[in-house]
Amino acid sequence: MRIIVDAMGGDRGPSEVVKGSIQAINEYDISVVLVGNDKILKEELAKNNFHDDRIQIIHADEMITNDDSPSMAIRRKKNSSMVIGLNSLNNGEGDAFISAGNTGALLAGGLFLVKRIEKVERAAISTVYPTKKGMSLLIDAGANIDCKPQFLEQFAIMGSIYVENVLGIKSPKVGLVNVGTEAEKGNLLVKETYSILERSNINFVGNVEAREIPEGVVDVMVCDGFVGNVILKLTEGLGQTIFSTLKEEFSSSFSSKLGALLLKSQLKSFKNRFDYREYGGAPLLGVKKPVIKAHGSSDALAFKNAIKQGKIFVEKEVIKTIERDINNSRN
Repeated sequence: MRIIVDAMGGDRGPSEVVKGSIQAINEYDISVVLVGNDKILKEELAKNNFHDDRIQIIHADEMITNDDSPSMAIRRKKNSSMVIGLNSLNNGEGDAFISAGNTGALLAGGLFLVKRIEKVERAAISTVYPTKKGMSLLIDAGANIDCKPQFLEQFAIMGSIYVENVLGIKSPKVGLVNVGTEAEKGNLLVKETYSILERSNINFVGNVEAREIPEGVVDVMVCDGFVGNVILKLTEGLGQTIFSTLKEEFSSSFSSKLGALLLKSQLKSFKNRFDYREYGGAPLLGVKKPVIKAHGSSDALAFKNAIKQGKIFVEKEVIKTIERDINNSRN
């Protein structure tokens, strides 16, 4: 199996991508194709004393930055690491593609270059969301601001398939994000979607309120991209605030520092449960081949786990299952 990785995307540069790729090579039965500046990547591999042919390089002399317009960058920067990587995936030169680069550009590239699965009306960004019980999947996390009920129905189907096959949760519980748990609550979009999902073959358990999300009451949280992105950004901000406040409190006096020392292992365990690096990346569901968006600030551990995620994505034939179930839902 070959995993294609955009080596120039992300905030930390190629060094962390290379380290993460080496770690993945050493742990999993895969090969990696790094797309980026040939000279820089060879230097990084040499720094890590890695000369194994299981990592190959495809040269790209351009890169898409976070300041670039997504659709224009995909059209104009044809020699960028992201575009070359997506084209390589589309041409069968690898089995999955991973990038920590510009999210909008990756979405545009997935749609324009890899293209949507037949009968999938909208591709969606989904992201793993840590909860008290483990992890859930949030879909859509920002790709589609304005949605129709049939879009949300397909998000629910694709999210359920991904969670069962990649995250290993059997018959995942699917919830529709709403302002109340009652079926008659919410706007027209949510109410119409509810009536569709309760007749579907997935394990739909009804509406879920925002305050229930951190408890992990469902395995798949379905919503439009506007709501999903607000949930995601609020959670990130809240998490940062909680951890920074705890740090301030634990360093405010001698007794609090002593308390922090006594609780060090528990605090570390708590922090790890909410560490995005442990969960790989956000799959772009609805396109014809596996595409994963890694966090912009991903380090070596995050890239290693994103590569692992791509490996499972391919092995479990998630795309084929989505094609089959989306087709059946339209019959």
